[in-house]
Amino acid sequence: GAAVLRFLGPLLCLWALRLPAGTGAAARGLDVASYRERVRAMFYHAYEHYLESAFPYDELRPLTCDGQDTWGSFSLTLIDALDTLLILGNVSEFQRVVNVLQEGVDFDIDVNASVFETNIRVVGGLLSAHLLSRKAGVEVEAGWPCSGPLLRMAEEAARKLLPAFQTPTGMPYGTVNLLHGVNPGETPVTCTAGIGTFVVEFATLSHLTGDPVFEDVARKALKALWKNRSDIGLVGNHIDVITAKWVAQDAGIGAGVDSYFEYLVKGAILLQDKELMSMFLEYNKAIKNYTKFDDWYLWVQMYKGTVSMPVFQSLEAYWPGLQSLIGDVDNAMRTFLNYYTVWKQFGGLPEFYNIPQGYTVDKREGYPLRPELIESAMYLYRATRDPTLLELGRDAVESIEKISKVDCGFATIKDLRDHRLDNRMESFFLAETVKYLYLLFDPDNFIHNDGSDFDVVVTPYGECVLNAGGYIFNTEAHPIDPAALHCCRKRKEEQWEVEDLMREFYSRKKTKKFTLKRAPDHAEGQNAKDLEAASSEKAGEKRNSKKSSHSLLSCPSQSFNSKLAVLGQVFLDNT
Repeated sequence: GAAVLRFLGPLLCLWALRLPAGTGAAARGLDVASYRERVRAMFYHAYEHYLESAFPYDELRPLTCDGQDTWGSFSLTLIDALDTLLILGNVSEFQRVVNVLQEGVDFDIDVNASVFETNIRVVGGLLSAHLLSRKAGVEVEAGWPCSGPLLRMAEEAARKLLPAFQTPTGMPYGTVNLLHGVNPGETPVTCTAGIGTFVVEFATLSHLTGDPVFEDVARKALKALWKNRSDIGLVGNHIDVITAKWVAQDAGIGAGVDSYFEYLVKGAILLQDKELMSMFLEYNKAIKNYTKFDDWYLWVQMYKGTVSMPVFQSLEAYWPGLQSLIGDVDNAMRTFLNYYTVWKQFGGLPEFYNIPQGYTVDKREGYPLRPELIESAMYLYRATRDPTLLELGRDAVESIEKISKVDCGFATIKDLRDHRLDNRMESFFLAETVKYLYLLFDPDNFIHNDGSDFDVVVTPYGECVLNAGGYIFNTEAHPIDPAALHCCRKRKEEQWEVEDLMREFYSRKKTKKFTLKRAPDHAEGQNAKDLEAASSEKAGEKRNSKKSSHSLLSCPSQSFNSKLAVLGQVFLDNT
């Protein structure tokens, strides 16, 4: 409870810790700079062949050097790779792609799209690029980050997903037609992750645009899953979103469930929300009690807790990284080392691995260049600087280059036993796998900022600090700057302070002189709205007479009462 919450504030930048030089890589003689450049070369080998052979299709087919649409005809790889370009330092290509996307991407199309995938890849990718635009040298419009073309695109895409949430339970359908909404006869069965993986993107949208509908539907879906957990505290794999009956009752941390748990933690940190964190901590207890065996996590029956599948899935490899975010680094490292042994056995993580037999599961022998184990290594290396984590990065570079690299990019590994390839390069390879590898080998990247460097921007709502670090990665590795969520609206306590200061001003204006200074014209309309919003609070609403203390979860905000803008004027106390 309170003891755990007390350290959540510092966890925002847990992985941005900077330890003394000379630890880690030097201890094992690994040339970090060399591997960083090899990762950069991997990115451009894949990215340039996508542009040459596959654009404007969603994905590259690397064996035939052509393209295919997979998730909805959005030029998906371009959206997914956009923030990776900036992390690699390529501002000119970032700027070019922003223009290409504005001109070429249309969401008003007759396409059946995955609600989950469209959110994490398209909405998440556009939001991240929007918030990084100024850093990338894009000429942003007045009012940024509360407005901008990429933000409008993200909002348009998200609105196309909203019909999926119109169910009796608030849990969304898995598929929506972007032109017509939910198709008649659409299956009501959705996986748990497909219900609980919206709060990071949708809350960010609500905070930036001022429209609460996105955060509201995301929270309602999260709480519906929580309400329908079993008596022993577990959730299953698939549920009927109309009746709330569990269709697949296997409980675990992997496929079909994974990012629900991830978003409870990341949503708690991003929104400074104790309720979301307490929900995760309750789940974590049940997961440890029923699914954890010798630092492996099995699949169990959600009502009885009996083992149903003694397998490790490659998608579960995100878990050590998530454990590091709540400060459970020792357990995270033990589980990570288990997973690393599987990587070393095959040169990648098979989709399913039978733990008792120590081998792959039939028809689940492939490795589609997933990022999850590398993601966990990146988080854990920020927290520990253990050189073993860099060795995983080294092994990943060597394996992917040796097994997966072809003339036109990098191909999915169909079977890790004989290294047969499949004609697909998923967009997450450039969005996540390469990005986490690069960040593992680039300790000075701006993403790892510890708060010592930041930008101050002026918005219609006042000054705003951005790019100070503590980025929250969505489940497609698109970084969201948590500070941005505080740029585009006033907190209620600030509104109360406005009212108190205004009352004081009007009661004292005959006895005390004030100087009046004209505010910028663009602020006038908004300030009038702010005053109206503040003065329309219910008369009976209680206000704290003492200055409100900050939540243990919240970052202290700059003092507000030094300057007050209202009705187009700024009042400065003449003292």
